[in-house]
Amino acid sequence: MFSQQPDVPTLDVRDLDAAAPLPAGATLLDVREQDEWDAGHAVGAVHIPLAQLPVRCAELDGDTQIYVVCHSGGRSAQATRFLVEAVGYDAVNLDGGMVAWSYRGLPMEA
Repeated sequence: MFSQQPDVPTLDVRDLDAAAPLPAGATLLDVREQDEWDAGHAVGAVHIPLAQLPVRCAELDGDTQIYVVCHSGGRSAQATRFLVEAVGYDAVNLDGGMVAWSYRGLPMEA
């Protein structure tokens, strides 16, 4: 949709099931900045800004699939590439980001 990058596992937010957007046990990682997070984020998401990800990625459970989201999909694609290639995690970029998440009416909190 907005930021497809070659070789980055990607799922379009528009393809998520509104009743259960993510599989049970999956982690939703939000890599936006603090002010973006404070303005509204997905319920149950983990917040690690992109710039902090290299030093904080151990906070994530590498045994679960990680869905990565940002504003529209650009930063989350970078984060997904890092998690897959440098760390070896099973990560997927949510293309469309929180813009599409909000538009679809998926669960959010401030």
